[in-house]
Amino acid sequence: MSTDEFRTVAPAFTEMANRMIYCTMATVDRAGRPRSRMVHTMWEWEGTELTGWIGSMVTPLKRAHLASNPYVSCNYWDGAEVYDTCVAECHAELLLDEASKRECWERFRNTAEPLGYDPGAIGIPEWTEQGPASPAWGAIRLKPWFLRVFPGEFAKSGGQVGRILSWREPGGRTAR
Repeated sequence: MSTDEFRTVAPAFTEMANRMIYCTMATVDRAGRPRSRMVHTMWEWEGTELTGWIGSMVTPLKRAHLASNPYVSCNYWDGAEVYDTCVAECHAELLLDEASKRECWERFRNTAEPLGYDPGAIGIPEWTEQGPASPAWGAIRLKPWFLRVFPGEFAKSGGQVGRILSWREPGGRTAR
């Protein structure tokens, strides 16, 4: 798929995902079994590059999953009124070095709510006491290889209003 498609899909995805904020992120273990959890994400579209960020509790399970298979699926759904959905299939990199952890912490802390938040104020004692230096805090950087944007208006109108947008990285993974 072309760069032009990416330049159309990526900003539409960014707007929708950043409006919804929370997604279900799935990882898989070494045996290929899925595990999902809710995460607070932030996406940045720079005109040619799309990067997602998650400030996260670093658990042994999440660390093991990403070490053995560094891919995640992030599924967003706004079922309250509009029924918009979007998906990002991504390479995920768990960043645990001090500079990356601080950068991610500050990125969320310095972004206006509701997209941003102060990680030190959400009640996790290790984060409150140690800030981004906490071993319990980590940054996950997401680089998508597949995006899908499905406006609720498309489904509600029987395909008469709006359109589904999708993009796949050239040479990217395909369904098996």
